[in-house]
Amino acid sequence: MTYPFPDDLVRAQRDWLATYQQLAQPRPRHTTALRRHLLRLSAYLLWHPFWSTPLGTPAARVELRRLAHRKGQRGTRAA
Repeated sequence: MTYPFPDDLVRAQRDWLATYQQLAQPRPRHTTALRRHLLRLSAYLLWHPFWSTPLGTPAARVELRRLAHRKGQRGTRAA
């Protein structure tokens, strides 16, 4: 199923993945700032109004992560 995710939700999920990847690197710099950013993004993603709609199912959450991961990979290849 294709979900009509709002752009801000997809962007936040992509930012979350990128921040998480930065923290997963060996000896990352600015870990406190990255962790705070990850926490803010997590709260934003968790409480986004989209999840209050009938389309906001657990399957939609999984699809959002997959979509953000695919878009993130495309962005990395183009760089």
